Amino acid sequence: MQRTEEGQTVRLADYRRTDFVLRGVDMTLKLFEGRTEVLTRLSLERRPGAPANAALELDGDELILESIAVDGAILEPGRYDATPESLSVTGLPETGPFELAIETRIAPEDNTKLMGLYRSNGIWCTQCEAEGFRRITYFLDRPDVLAPYRVRIEADRAAAPVLLSNGNPVESGDLGDGRHFAVWDDPFNKPSYLFAVVAGDLDALRDTFLTMSGRTVELGIYTEKGRARQAAYAMDALKRSMAWDERRFGREYDLDVFNVVAIADFNMGAMENKGLNVFNHKYVLLDPDIATDADYAGVETVIAHEYFHNWTGNRITCRDWFQLCLKEGLTVYRDQEFSADERERTVQRIGSVRRLKAHQFPEDQGPLQHPVRPGEYREINNFYTATVYDKGAEVVRMIATLLGEADFRKGMDLYFERHDGEAATIEDFVACFEQAGAVDLSQFALWYAQAGTPTLTVTEAWDPQERRHTVRLRQSLAPGAARTGTEPMVLPIRFGLVGGNGEERRAEGRVAGGARLDGDLIVLDGREATVTFAGLSDRPYLSVLRDFSAPVTLEHDQAEADRLALARLDRNLFNRWRALDDLLSGGLTRAARRPLGDTAPSLDGAVVDALLASAGDEELDPAFRGQVLTLPGEAEIARQLGEGVDPDRVHAVVEDARAVIGRKGLSTFARLAAAEGSDVPFTPDAASAGRRALANAALAYLAAARNDPAEVAARYRSAGNMTDRIAALAILGHRFPQSDASEEALADFYRRYETDELVLDKWFALQATAPFHDALAAVERLAGHPRFTMRNPNRVRALVGSFAASNQVAFHRPDGAGYRFVAEKLVALDRINPQIAARIATTFRAWRSFEAGRRAKLEETLRQIAETKGLSKDLGDIVDRSLK
Repeated sequence: MQRTEEGQTVRLADYRRTDFVLRGVDMTLKLFEGRTEVLTRLSLERRPGAPANAALELDGDELILESIAVDGAILEPGRYDATPESLSVTGLPETGPFELAIETRIAPEDNTKLMGLYRSNGIWCTQCEAEGFRRITYFLDRPDVLAPYRVRIEADRAAAPVLLSNGNPVESGDLGDGRHFAVWDDPFNKPSYLFAVVAGDLDALRDTFLTMSGRTVELGIYTEKGRARQAAYAMDALKRSMAWDERRFGREYDLDVFNVVAIADFNMGAMENKGLNVFNHKYVLLDPDIATDADYAGVETVIAHEYFHNWTGNRITCRDWFQLCLKEGLTVYRDQEFSADERERTVQRIGSVRRLKAHQFPEDQGPLQHPVRPGEYREINNFYTATVYDKGAEVVRMIATLLGEADFRKGMDLYFERHDGEAATIEDFVACFEQAGAVDLSQFALWYAQAGTPTLTVTEAWDPQERRHTVRLRQSLAPGAARTGTEPMVLPIRFGLVGGNGEERRAEGRVAGGARLDGDLIVLDGREATVTFAGLSDRPYLSVLRDFSAPVTLEHDQAEADRLALARLDRNLFNRWRALDDLLSGGLTRAARRPLGDTAPSLDGAVVDALLASAGDEELDPAFRGQVLTLPGEAEIARQLGEGVDPDRVHAVVEDARAVIGRKGLSTFARLAAAEGSDVPFTPDAASAGRRALANAALAYLAAARNDPAEVAARYRSAGNMTDRIAALAILGHRFPQSDASEEALADFYRRYETDELVLDKWFALQATAPFHDALAAVERLAGHPRFTMRNPNRVRALVGSFAASNQVAFHRPDGAGYRFVAEKLVALDRINPQIAARIATTFRAWRSFEAGRRAKLEETLRQIAETKGLSKDLGDIVDRSLK
């Protein structure tokens, strides 16, 4: 397995401060067609205690050095050693400040990696997290090197009338010969990964925000020409985010301007650069004809997330990349809380838990496992993972649960006060909550250090003579690929005792073993504990792990009758949903284990009845009922099977269950599907979105029951918004792929939207996820479509990424053709954009869980990728770890 870039392992234990301190950065970027000249002046001084002969070691990546000077004097070649990847300078002053001036030349137009400074659709744009700044100039490119920046941008006025950077605008003017300049000053210390420049011919939507202290902030959202009106909802979400952060956390915005730029070619969802957020245009541009309710919710969440980074990520950043969860996990928790306050809290929590189980749990249980704070990495871009983001958010949520709302806010206030302007660590963060809550969180900190998903085993026993209910709790953590330990964790377990009429039972609890009881919270910190509740009139139903208060795998020996009762009675709506979801996933998993040809129903009749009862309950929120009707995904069933997975069998079981539910609830689904008519005006609010979600879920069950594409095609034609139109199109394309109705609708959809890149992504993704073996032929044809390009990350994710991650049937064809197709595309993509190739490659991580034939073909495919000459460090790292 020879490669040109093996990648050096970076270890947390090796962290040390730089020998030089950066005091300020002054940059000039001269943008020309085909090249950019970058002059960087660094104000530096040797750190007290650093060796007098220590060289200044700067990072680079594909750079061309034009000149280098110290305090105005050009350096002789013997004073420095420059390669495209590094710059070492010796003979620097032992005391006092000095200025290092570096001139580099780069070619943004040729930068297909979309890291550093690149050009997309005529727009110059930067992406510097994690290590992109070194592709612009030689630098101490690490998050603990903080300084204020002053940036001057020069460009042709016709090509780039808009010149943006971090901070506040301080100067602009004409340079003659059709060129102009702008100067931006960012007074707040920041690391290089938060640097940003955008230049181009852009439209802008403008507004203002009045802060809680009475300052007016100028807001701008910049888009490609003609699309500014589609940023209206994003602007509204931004203003709501700013107001929410003031109310909830007391955080006020600190600059005079806040700008957002929407870019078509962008590797990530968005980037929180100080005062100049750069977004994938998917998370900015909306209107009812091009965007679904999910798109509206996504824009709201991502806008909030990046804005919230202003304090949790920018004003306080992470000391090193091992502390990445300190900004990402914490900010995901904050955006989840914002969405819960803006929409329906239980529905938002269900969505968060679904994502956690779909993405993070498999990561925790496979070869790419790592702790929330990893101890080492070869390529930091590969650690922007569900573990860092989603599990990191769950860890913060557990701190809030353990401390309570008041002490958690005190801890956050202390964190902002103590570490403002600093590059902090997990230890710094946790210490603030220890002080605020007067608690010892040393054992809790294992959540950051130990990888894997703990298993919480719950058993219960009712003693009718003593009228006593005993609950036994046990936790375990299996050793995994990361080998980080299996010590007992601190598990906050919310619970309730539910009576026969749905009332909450109150009972005195007595604890034995490694736990404590605090109201409706059991804190399990030992391997085992017993909690006994006495004085009960009759046996209660135990509602445990309410609101998913700890990210664990729950093994509860609860009888099906008890789960059915909780699905009907539990006043905690999250656990009411989870009771049904557990019944569904349990039934589907058992059915998938039965031999092929077994014709027994996938689900018990009582479970189907319970599902239909909740779906038809008008007192429940429509969005909640829509979640109830969402069956566990095929990947989730496969994960629960653990090994020997046959994706065809799993798909057949899920489809059988959908048809059984559809036929039994035919009248209910007919009523629900008709409730939200096409003549209802579209509004993006949560209540309206919930009604549409319920109606479209009902339509899917009707299609499964009646097996008639005509009804769905009629709904497609009459749809008055993208949510309903794409829902009907998905049913046609996935259930009736070779019907005239499906082909006509796909062709009509393309004709309607062929000029809109965002909607075309939906068209590509919908066909890529059609759950049939023959879908691979369609995907191969689409890979040759004139509108498919490997240079746009969204388009690649829509076709290749969606096929690999979401099409359990076609990707996992028994002949291995799906694997070979994706591998071929990954190798080609790796030469263009290694970061996107590596992220798609993670879909191979569960290869060991499949039945023998597929497992062998998956391993063979991975090894063929690994043996490819010239494989990037990004893709090579994922493949190598997957094979270990």
